[in-house]
Amino acid sequence: MTHSLTDQFRWQARHCLPGSPLYAALLGAMAEDLAAGGVTAAVMERYRDDPPTSVPPLRLMGALHRMVLERRAPELALHFPSVGGTASVRNAWPAAQRLLTRHTEDLADLAGRPVQTNDVGRCAALVGALLVIGQRTGLPIRLFDIGASAGLNLNVDRYAYAVDNRTLGRPDSSLRLQSPWRNYPAADLGRPLDIVERAGCDPFPLDPGTAEGRLTLTSYVWADWTERLERLRAALVIAAEHPTTVETSRAAPWLAHRLGWPRTGSVTVVWHSVVWQYITLAERADIDALFAAAGDRATDTAPLAVVGMENAGEAGTRSRFEVVLTSWPGGHRELLATAAGHGIPTTWVTAHGTPTPYRA
Repeated sequence: MTHSLTDQFRWQARHCLPGSPLYAALLGAMAEDLAAGGVTAAVMERYRDDPPTSVPPLRLMGALHRMVLERRAPELALHFPSVGGTASVRNAWPAAQRLLTRHTEDLADLAGRPVQTNDVGRCAALVGALLVIGQRTGLPIRLFDIGASAGLNLNVDRYAYAVDNRTLGRPDSSLRLQSPWRNYPAADLGRPLDIVERAGCDPFPLDPGTAEGRLTLTSYVWADWTERLERLRAALVIAAEHPTTVETSRAAPWLAHRLGWPRTGSVTVVWHSVVWQYITLAERADIDALFAAAGDRATDTAPLAVVGMENAGEAGTRSRFEVVLTSWPGGHRELLATAAGHGIPTTWVTAHGTPTPYRA
């Protein structure tokens, strides 16, 4: 097995901490097994040249977790808190190794699926950005999410955000994001969000109203990170009450239709989070061209804003997630915040009302 894939597993093992000691231990053991040409190498053989941006280690962990959730891996389930097990860093690897050996082909097939981490913790970044945009424009919001997965982030205004001694959003929401921020965004926190339209696209959307969709979403949450599992389960309840529209489409053609004309009396906001790495360079160029063209058509009564929460670090070596806002008319680009990969905490850099120019 190639050295690069082994390094990907080692890197991912380090970056599962502190949130998931179980996954850190399993991925570390898999890295050594890869280097030794063990069963992990057999499972991942067809993916040996996959780029780090497609996160092969998390694809394999999603495959293992899926088999646990489907009750096809009772021995490994004993170590997975997501199904009531007790995370045992020492004993989980032998159980996983036996599962890899018994179900090599099944797990190899499952490891080919794209990661679908529709983590609503990233709404910590989105809600603050929307508050900033709403205050600056004074307009209701049309919210579009590219790479939306199951569309859970589109319900951003239907969640509660416990910030110090106050609760933003829906105080009675079944999903409560606790201490989502460090510092505060430069916005009126008492201003309610007025989202008048919401839609998303994804090449492989998931339907949270189906058992298959819920299973897939859950399989990509790290099995011992119970806080994230609880967030997902609460978000799925809200999604059942407030379903959103996620169309099957790549981002560029979908945006070409959605941004084809300004909508006077509202601000159009395009949101994307941990999506850029899955989009080809050619399509990224097409998307940037669409934003520029739509920005040229934007007016003070029909503005456009693009908010991205993406990894600004070098793929496969380090992570630095930045929340960047680009707004038209004018095409002004600024750094709003930095964030953890799963959104919480989001640290605002515009806390005192002074926009911070973005420097890549």
